[in-house]
Amino acid sequence: MSKKERQQKLLQIIDGNPFVTDRELTRQLKVSIQTIRLDRMELGIPELRERMKQMAEHSYDQVRSLPADEVVGDIVDLQLDRSGISIFEIREEHVFSRNGIARGHYVFAQANSLAVAIINDEIALTASADIRFVRMVRLHEKCIAKAQVRSLAGRNGKAEVDVFTYVGEELVFQGHFIVYRSAIEEYSEGGNRSADRH
Repeated sequence: MSKKERQQKLLQIIDGNPFVTDRELTRQLKVSIQTIRLDRMELGIPELRERMKQMAEHSYDQVRSLPADEVVGDIVDLQLDRSGISIFEIREEHVFSRNGIARGHYVFAQANSLAVAIINDEIALTASADIRFVRMVRLHEKCIAKAQVRSLAGRNGKAEVDVFTYVGEELVFQGHFIVYRSAIEEYSEGGNRSADRH
């Protein structure tokens, strides 16, 4: 593959997945990491950390259902009641010391907090979760969780949210969350709770 073809392919890959690492690019394009870095520099494509920062700075909705510091991972895209993306890097404190494998509750917590964060309500709580760990996650891997609201709350006051977590292109976790939201109680059938009491 010529340099020009490789750089076009590099642009396509990063366009399709802005969270792709240089290491993953070396595997896909079958070149050295130095070549990837030089190609990125020539094309004016920042490194992953800078791309993530730029995405986070772009306008997206603000989390309403919990304080931003209580979300596990960094939210880089959020459209309330629709979808969201967060990134969580597995560090020393997240793994078992003897084998470097991430403790499952951290991977779950990232997905769960994102499922709650995308709900456009002051109070949103997980009612239930059907989860599956697809493969173990290791030290220094970046978990990219993508959440999608499948249905908004009906009369029962619950929304359905699917979350898929990837390391690179590989699925590592999936969950179907039922999230309780308080707004249905307060605002039902066009009225509000206090007005309906009188």
